[in-house]
Amino acid sequence: MAITLTDQDKNTLRTAAYGAITLVTAAGAAVGSPHRIATQGSLALASATGQVGYVLAENTKIANLNGKSVAEIADQVLPALTTAMGLLKKQDPAEADNFRSTVLVAVEAAVRPKKGEPSPVMVEMVRKITAALDAA
Repeated sequence: MAITLTDQDKNTLRTAAYGAITLVTAAGAAVGSPHRIATQGSLALASATGQVGYVLAENTKIANLNGKSVAEIADQVLPALTTAMGLLKKQDPAEADNFRSTVLVAVEAAVRPKKGEPSPVMVEMVRKITAALDAA
């Protein structure tokens, strides 16, 4: 099933997906390498397939991801995740599932430490991102 996304819809999807990586990067900066976190997450998003993959591959600037705190970033990203899931579910539930799994794989790749377990801070941020995805 083909879906029709406006430029605003595409911006919401990119804000949600890349914002999730920005959010875990900001949350994990104190416990890991922000560069490694962001790189691993972004590489995972770059491997997305389906219509979600095409939208995430578009080279456009994403606004409002430069908050001064994790809370400011979360205020933008968590609602965008819920909105993105809602608009995809309305048009194509399979593509909504693709988006959800793409974001969660990217977040898991980002928070995976070189050794040991992810920090409690990172685990909690993954929980909040998952809850936002599932709220739609």
